[in-house]
Amino acid sequence: MGIGGCIILFAVGAILTFGVDWHLSGVNLDVIGVVLMAAGLLGVVVYAGVLRRRRLVVGRPIDETLIEERRTRGL
Repeated sequence: MGIGGCIILFAVGAILTFGVDWHLSGVNLDVIGVVLMAAGLLGVVVYAGVLRRRRLVVGRPIDETLIEERRTRGL
């Protein structure tokens, strides 16, 4: 799941917790909303950690020197 899915999950959880006034027998929408918000927040944190690790691995080391090669055509 990407960052967009995590944010949508968090938003749906917030709507269920704070914006809905429904009462269903046997279902507590406030608890479901809090669980969805926690799952969305956890997803964002995990995604950010993976993205940070990916950026660290892909980056070029600072002390690496660039070598330029020039090829000439033989006559």
